[in-house]
Amino acid sequence: MKVEKVFCTTSEAASILAISVGTVQLWVDSGLLVAWKTAGGHRRVTRESINKILHGGPAALPDAPATVAPQAVTAERLRVLVVEDDRDLLRLYRTMLSRWPMVPLVETSDNGIEALLAVERLKPDLLFIDLNIPGVDGFQMLNILNGKAGYEGMTVVVVSGLSPDELAQRGGVPANILVLPKPISFDKLLAIATTVWAQKQGRQNPVAP
Repeated sequence: MKVEKVFCTTSEAASILAISVGTVQLWVDSGLLVAWKTAGGHRRVTRESINKILHGGPAALPDAPATVAPQAVTAERLRVLVVEDDRDLLRLYRTMLSRWPMVPLVETSDNGIEALLAVERLKPDLLFIDLNIPGVDGFQMLNILNGKAGYEGMTVVVVSGLSPDELAQRGGVPANILVLPKPISFDKLLAIATTVWAQKQGRQNPVAP
């Protein structure tokens, strides 16, 4: 009888999940996969956490959990648009954001033209955007959106693997836009989303004079 291994190397996990080794490491850092390091510094990923993804993982998870938080029922949900051309990262975004307590309405796009159309349609409260995307790139998108009437209340966060020098060489980003490095810190993204959500709630429920 064949006995299934209780742990895998990162290469084995990548092969099983059909993702890159780098994405496995990112999922481990984000808590989506459970792993530890051997004495020699090699990662070992639990097969249990791999199986959880295989049987109802990122691609199968809905945008929001089945049990909706009370505040999501009584008020309009936080609208989030994620623009990223890496399919594995989009899966990770959808999985991690689906666990956020404010139960955001999440849409994703992998190119700039589609993203601009999504911005017009969704009117997102929060936009997470990579800069190296096909079609209209992130730099062009930011120039189009920055200062455009109707989007003054939209919070934009750039999540990029470009270094500060590379950003400067390509013209930089508007001063009012926060830039976070890759690999993605979902704790930071959640902190930002929580602030935006609180501000949105305040606008919808103004205090009587």
